[in-house]
Amino acid sequence: MAEFEKSDIEWQPLALTLVEYPKGDLWGKFFAITSLAPFGIGSGFITLILFRRDLHTIAFFIGTLLNELMNIILKHIFCEKRPLSRGNLYNEYGMPSSHSQFIWFFSFYVLYFFIFRLHHIYNNNILSIVGKVIIMSSCFMLSLIVSMGRVYLEYHTSTQVIYGGIVGFINATLWFGVVHRILTPLFPQVANLKVCEILMIRDTTLIPNVLFFEYTKSRHEARTRGRKLAALKPVR
Repeated sequence: MAEFEKSDIEWQPLALTLVEYPKGDLWGKFFAITSLAPFGIGSGFITLILFRRDLHTIAFFIGTLLNELMNIILKHIFCEKRPLSRGNLYNEYGMPSSHSQFIWFFSFYVLYFFIFRLHHIYNNNILSIVGKVIIMSSCFMLSLIVSMGRVYLEYHTSTQVIYGGIVGFINATLWFGVVHRILTPLFPQVANLKVCEILMIRDTTLIPNVLFFEYTKSRHEARTRGRKLAALKPVR
């Protein structure tokens, strides 16, 4: 009886990270791999939040979640099917493309962050400018590749991908405006809350170059501790 019940179970694959591509198609395999970029970015967010605990990173991540929620709502409003039926793999609707909406939201938010938050850091430093251009160019190139891949692999139509990108752009613009104009001035007060002190959540808005600050601070601390340890060693 138990064996019959087990064999009668219908197994449902987790389509969230499952991407199909034509066997032997190298371009298809390439696009299938790059389509996993949003999940890599999501993992990066979680890692940054756990190890850096910066309020702006948390706000950025909240924006991506709201962007995904908007995508779910829009899909159930339009109820437009995907171009290729894949049985039980993808039952949700295809308009707008969630991959396209996510990746363009991320890219435009990064662009705004560099323009409005990091514009004052080493403007005359050629290496810094080149680094910013490389990072922004890489984000937009990845966005194009992911969007093209969703059409190539027939998970979405061109229209679904374009509308996904447009919605992602609008959401990134609106959310960055909210964070930059409304939330950022409140970050110092939020960081002083007891719960933030317990969780060691911090506000680094007023620090121009966080990476350089942390580098110099840790280097000074390491040297200080090194001198103390050297002083404690017994003289032979």
